[in-house]
Amino acid sequence: MNREMLMLVDAISREKNVERDVVFGAVEAALAQATKKLYPGEVDVRVAVNRESGDYETFRRWHVVPDEAGLQLPDQEILLFEAREEVPDIQVDEYIEEPVESVPIGRIGAMAAKQVILQKIRDAEREMLLNDFMSRGEKIFSGTVKRLDKGDVIVEAGRVEGRLRRSEMIPKENLRTGDRVRAMIMEVDLTLRGAPILLSRAAPEFMTELFRQEVPEIEQSLLEVKSCARDPGSRAKIAVLSHDKRIDPIGTCVGVRGTRVNAVTNELAGERVDIVLWSEDPAQFVIGALAPANVSSIVVDEEKHAMDVVVDEENLAIAIGRGGQNVRLASDLTGWKINIMDASESAQKQAQETDTSRKLFMEKLDVDEEIADILIAEGFTSLEEVAYVPLAEMLEIESFDEETVNELRTRAKDALLTMEIAKEDTVGTVSQDLRDLQGLDAALIPKLAAAGVHTRDDLADLAVDELTEITDQSESEAKALILKAREHWFSDQE
Repeated sequence: MNREMLMLVDAISREKNVERDVVFGAVEAALAQATKKLYPGEVDVRVAVNRESGDYETFRRWHVVPDEAGLQLPDQEILLFEAREEVPDIQVDEYIEEPVESVPIGRIGAMAAKQVILQKIRDAEREMLLNDFMSRGEKIFSGTVKRLDKGDVIVEAGRVEGRLRRSEMIPKENLRTGDRVRAMIMEVDLTLRGAPILLSRAAPEFMTELFRQEVPEIEQSLLEVKSCARDPGSRAKIAVLSHDKRIDPIGTCVGVRGTRVNAVTNELAGERVDIVLWSEDPAQFVIGALAPANVSSIVVDEEKHAMDVVVDEENLAIAIGRGGQNVRLASDLTGWKINIMDASESAQKQAQETDTSRKLFMEKLDVDEEIADILIAEGFTSLEEVAYVPLAEMLEIESFDEETVNELRTRAKDALLTMEIAKEDTVGTVSQDLRDLQGLDAALIPKLAAAGVHTRDDLADLAVDELTEITDQSESEAKALILKAREHWFSDQE
């Protein structure tokens, strides 16, 4: 039988023009697979074939895992303390092996071994083709629809296949076998059989790459695409910047009679594209992103990374867009949270903020309404600003002399210290089980404590809208935190 194995290896090695070691490895895999079938569980088997004589040995083996990890695969693993009873100096991630009876090669048959070997060779060829394709550095995959696979589209380019998932297609796009398709290469997943290249036609990167191909100035680095936001198949916004003052970035991307932007639009099933001039000034960038709406005024809140944008009644609907599309895309494009409001809403909000600041200064600084209003008029909105803004800036306020400024700064620092002590006392009432909750940011604990949420059950009892009001989190973040807090309820029931 050993001679038969050597002959088999030599024959396949010559036939397929592969190294004998590769074939021996495939034979070992085939023998190991046959041996596993003799055991009831998912055991781990290793076969070692002597390359010269054809003799082979078979071992059943166990992977050594840390004691605290426990056994996840009992048929293949052994705890460290048990392994050291057999091999005193063995370490985690090493193997304990036990010789077992070898399966005769005649039992699995030469054909079975050959099938395993051929599969390994096909896998190697597939990986070589894939590596050759990826080495070209192409970002867009151009091919033909080969078949449909459970809603996904398999696209073929030469001998390489890509997978376009339903979620990554443009909505209402109906692709059929034989259609020509272009899509963005997002990642390569070698665990996927047949089509390991994952594609997307809905990703913003796809539009960016299409513009790069249509606009030579982008490829030449004279223009730069700074960001892109899409509602696939409907509308998109793309922000561009010119590195050459002689080039108009918007006009260059539009092209003569719209040829360049129309080429992108046609590829994306008629998706309308707004080309926006990128600006270092966030407010100016947001104003441009909200086009075609005209902005009356804008207030930037750096701390919350948000902007209140005021538009007149005529532009309100345009700024928001159908179903909130325009403001949503502008927000995605700029990275800022955008609140659209009309003049009356803005005035009402500003009055509320002024009233809140006035009450804060009057209460914490122990001053009258006149001094509080002077601070507000000079742009002060918090105690921290009064306490730590450079002294020279406060001395520029005409209504205050140096003595008044120093007194206000001292009172502000004292008030902040008192508030911090009170906050620490409040936080001290929060239970350890709530502090230890996975996903709970330490910055949220004082807010929860101030709202009377002291235990994990208190948090679990909240509704999502109640938690968002307390913490200023997004709805999805609040929902995830509440579900985490409720986990112990269900584990207790079990």
